[in-house]
Amino acid sequence: MVRNEFTFLSADGKTPIHAVEWLPEGQPRAVLQIAHGVSEYILRYEPFACYLTEQGFAVVGHDHIGHGSSLAEGAERLYFGPKGSWDWVVQDIDALRQLAGKKFAGLPYFLLGHSMGSFLVRTYLIRYPGSVDGTVIMGTGQMAPALITGGLAVAAAEGKRIGEDQPSPIVTKLSFGTYNKLFAPNRTDFDWLSVNKENVDTYIADPLCGGNASIGLFREMLGGMRFIAKSENLKKMNRNMPILFISGEMDPVGDCGKGVQRAYESFLKAGMRDVSIRLYPELRHEILCETERQTVFEDIFHWLEAHHST
Repeated sequence: MVRNEFTFLSADGKTPIHAVEWLPEGQPRAVLQIAHGVSEYILRYEPFACYLTEQGFAVVGHDHIGHGSSLAEGAERLYFGPKGSWDWVVQDIDALRQLAGKKFAGLPYFLLGHSMGSFLVRTYLIRYPGSVDGTVIMGTGQMAPALITGGLAVAAAEGKRIGEDQPSPIVTKLSFGTYNKLFAPNRTDFDWLSVNKENVDTYIADPLCGGNASIGLFREMLGGMRFIAKSENLKKMNRNMPILFISGEMDPVGDCGKGVQRAYESFLKAGMRDVSIRLYPELRHEILCETERQTVFEDIFHWLEAHHST
């Protein structure tokens, strides 16, 4: 496996986006692009990327604006930008797709989005229909419209009070703060991430993980979640593109499977012709980091293998 790191300019016009490609020893036969979640970064996916390169895949991904090494001078971490900056992040996904698509021209091209990355990828599928050959949507969910509206109202009020590029204890408590309750009594604030204690401890110890996201980022994410829940938007997707929903059955982001099921059913209702769902009993949010991750790796690979044409 060969790892290369490079940068490209974000759609915001100022942030150098840190990107990574993992290449197999021989000629790749397909490409997977990964969109990571909030408060993390792309190099956390290296074990999964290494597994896929052993199967002949090239894997690419980048740190979103304000995450990992994608930080403009003087910018706050975990902040995308002003209202509408969700689209910058989606455009960055397309920019990397175009770069990798040119380098690996003619190869089947897949997307995988985890957590916040799943909401970004679902936005991408609406904005850029027909640009990829299949998508894995991992660690996703589907919030009720009333909760999104309420969250946006709180974010707007808190943004006026302390600034949208800053975190708010109130906003954080209303979002991530609710996830751990299911696993009380809690060992850490991040028990909801994983059954695997070693993974949780590694996440906590990593300075590039676990920070409180800005009010503005939550506003943008909630706006993205509202956008991808609308049936008229879902109908803009390429109906023939295969989709795999995959999550832990005890993932609070997906309402312990119920939110994943709602998203899955919304795709079917929109007319998508090849949609499947896989929920893992007992597993939580970061299924690529659980003790059983090899099984998850293999399941994703077999799905990709079944849906590429070369």
